[in-house]
Amino acid sequence: MIYVFADIVNVLLFHGERLIQPEDLVDQTPRAMYKADDKIREVERDVAKRWVKNNIRIACIGLENQTKADPYMPLRVMGYDGVEYQTQLRDLQEGEKPCPVVTLVLYFGYKGHWNAPLSIQEALEVPKELKPYVTDVKVNLFEVAYLTWDQVNQFQSDFREVARYFVQMRESGDYHPSDDELAHIESVLQLLNVMDKDHRFESAVNERLGGKKGVRKMSEWLSRVIDENQAIGRAEGRAEGRAEGEFETLTDLVKKKLLSIKDAAEQVGMTETDFCKKAGLPIQQ
Repeated sequence: MIYVFADIVNVLLFHGERLIQPEDLVDQTPRAMYKADDKIREVERDVAKRWVKNNIRIACIGLENQTKADPYMPLRVMGYDGVEYQTQLRDLQEGEKPCPVVTLVLYFGYKGHWNAPLSIQEALEVPKELKPYVTDVKVNLFEVAYLTWDQVNQFQSDFREVARYFVQMRESGDYHPSDDELAHIESVLQLLNVMDKDHRFESAVNERLGGKKGVRKMSEWLSRVIDENQAIGRAEGRAEGRAEGEFETLTDLVKKKLLSIKDAAEQVGMTETDFCKKAGLPIQQ
């Protein structure tokens, strides 16, 4: 998935120029610790990587996936970035300097633009007398469904199919998959299932996990699933099965570090503690 991460950053930040190579990215734990009220607490990103070249740290880059606008996103981003800088200062060697931290927020909504604050001062009620003195962190927001087709076609990884889906859903309300072969079709199916709750993808994921492998094109998978659904109909109790299937998909995405525990728990209306208990994950303190 490092190749996908590099691809996303190269297209969104560098307009398709391949400045970041996958081999220059180093996995970084999405969790960071900090001390507050004499207690050790932590914050969790969705995905984070260090950009390293010639043994020199260039930057820390984080991705946050959003399916709905969050009015406090600027505060969350400031928290993520601040804790990362604190961690760097704690581990800094003599002669070293901290590297910059960049957070990209990917918004997957397609029924309207992001309609929440994108800066600290927009998110807070700041008296005009204080505005010159309040640090104004801005969110690097990218609306996937509102990318141009030129931008979509710049992607070279499986993320191109993800972007196609959301752009098509915004433009016409329907998805016509491409015939491109995908390197990690299971991850694409899981991501689309979670981000848009499209049950065609749930069925495809269940087939994939059930051992029906070999197909690497979205067009073939969805054609097969649609044909089978039309043939067998919808059985009673399907809703409960969908909920359980969605939970298993979310759990798998969390384990693969493609989704944070917080966002996964919100998707199924659970607390983070209850989600961790049910998923068999370490309970977050």
